[in-house]
Amino acid sequence: MHRATVGICEDDADLRAALVRALEAEDMAPRATATGHEAVTVFSAQPTDALIIDIMLPDADGRDVCQALRAQGVGSQVLFLTARDALVDRLSGFHAGGDDYLTKPFALAELLVRIGALLRRAPDNSATELGAGLRLDPAGHALHYGDGSEPLTPTEFRLLAALAARQGEVVRRRDLVAAAWPDGAIVHDNTLDSYVARLRRKLRTLGADATIATARGVGYRLP
Repeated sequence: MHRATVGICEDDADLRAALVRALEAEDMAPRATATGHEAVTVFSAQPTDALIIDIMLPDADGRDVCQALRAQGVGSQVLFLTARDALVDRLSGFHAGGDDYLTKPFALAELLVRIGALLRRAPDNSATELGAGLRLDPAGHALHYGDGSEPLTPTEFRLLAALAARQGEVVRRRDLVAAAWPDGAIVHDNTLDSYVARLRRKLRTLGADATIATARGVGYRLP
């Protein structure tokens, strides 16, 4: 049975040690780092199933660390730890490639529940054939067509994966939001529409014939 690996980037030594102990107690395999530079070096070379990244690091912003890892093809699920709970701060974490956030101080029990939920949502690392020459690549977090590829943000990837899982069917808007965004995220109708528009642009950039069809007032369909 696969033992989930969880990377940690936290500069507080006491909290870092507590996270390691808590994850080990849940039969996970933690790998701990203390700086952004170390995290990018270690986790780009040794990808993990999930990452816990503190936003306020001594040498970097955790969101920049996440973006650097995403740019190197790291598709791990990312949970940000932050002392800021304003909506703009949470949204900036999602835009940086994060999958969830937890505001300090927090209970370790809640962190474990959130990590467990992220691990259950993690995609299979085998590429998905979408037809017409399109491939959805979980390992590289990218969409491939012929010799070209377009990188996908975690939200774009989950959204396209949800459509691909029910290819040919209309997927309701609420189901797409539930699949692509963390529980509790505030997602307006135009936010979903904006992400679909971004995916359509990437399909056009690749020169693919396929597109995402709209079922007005209901949802979207990948033919």
